[in-house]
Parts: sequence; C-alpha cells; structure tokens
Amino acid sequence: MYSESPQIVERITSFFKNSLEESIAVTEATISACPNDVVLAAEAIVESYSNGGKVLLCGNGGSAADCQHLATELMIRLNHEISRPALGAISLCTDPSNMTAGGNDIGFDNIFARNVEGLGREADVLIGISTSGQSANVRRAVVKAKEIGMKTICLLGGAGGSLKSECDISIVIPSENVQRIQEMHIKIGHILCESVERELYGD
Repeated sequence: MYSESPQIVERITSFFKNSLEESIAVTEATISACPNDVVLAAEAIVESYSNGGKVLLCGNGGSAADCQHLATELMIRLNHEISRPALGAISLCTDPSNMTAGGNDIGFDNIFARNVEGLGREADVLIGISTSGQSANVRRAVVKAKEIGMKTICLLGGAGGSLKSECDISIVIPSENVQRIQEMHIKIGHILCESVERELYGD
C-alpha cells in the first residue's frame, strides 16, 4: 500500500468499487436504451463515406477531447486487423487560432457553426457531443449542418436536452453523472468507428 492511513485506503477503495459498479450499471442501461440509434448512426456514417463525404465533430471540454480522439480513429484506423485507407474526419475543436478568433469576432456560440459553414458539404455528417444536450455552440452547428443538408448525429446524456430534438439521430446515455456519460460516449464512439471500418472494409 502507498498510504499508511487505513482510512484513506478504505475511502479510495470504496470509491473505486462504487465508480466501476456505477459504470457497469450505466453500460447495461445503455445496452437496453441505445442499440437502434447506434445502428442508425453507423449506417449514416457508412452512407456518407460511400458517397464521398466526411465526418465533422464538435463539442466542449472533455467532449472536445472525444472529438479529437474519434476523428483520429477514423483518419488513421481503430481495428488493426483491417487494412483500409483514411476516412476523412475533422475535429472542429483543435485549432486555437480559429477558436479564439471566432470567440473574439463572432462569439463563442457561433464558432462551430462557422466552421461547419466553411467545411461542411451535403454528403457529410456532423457529430455533436454534449453531456448535457444544452451546448449552444453545438446546437448552432447542428442547425447550420441541417441547412447545408448534412446528416446530424448527437451523443448526449440525461434526458438529451434541447439537442435531442435538433439532431437527426440522438444517442442519449441514460445517466445524470457526467463522468459516466463521458465514459459511454467514448465507448459508443469506438463502436461507431469500428462498425464503419467493418462495414466498409471488413471481410
């Protein structure tokens, strides 16, 4: 043991077990609640790539990190048993010059919509990630994407917030705990990426 305090060991051990047990419970609830929406999302992404499209992703904070993560999985690869070309994917959260100029000149709520306007095309898909479902800049990006004719997919949590009805396909994690929602978002993201790989390039 690193700690000589039995109380610290007991507290952290209990928290460790409770956190994983809660994560398992949320995973099981997601298995029941979300399979149809996951299938629809994977099909939409496959259709986009089949028609020469790409995927744009946006979110804030931890969700921005998920956008960068998933864009990389698509561009490089996830399943190392599948040999495939790059799948075009861009995180709209990774350019500080763009984001600070946008926040300064057109307002933080508009930064993702502006990039969707400049980069998005009708065959593309926008994936918006928001644990609360209330992120104004993600919602405006979804609205702009739909104006262009893009398909929109949202990874959400809780009751889904206002984004649930805005997106074409909403995958809503049945939990109010932000940590558990974020954990499931990256799990769902991995499932989507690998499903797309398998459908397009698997044996």
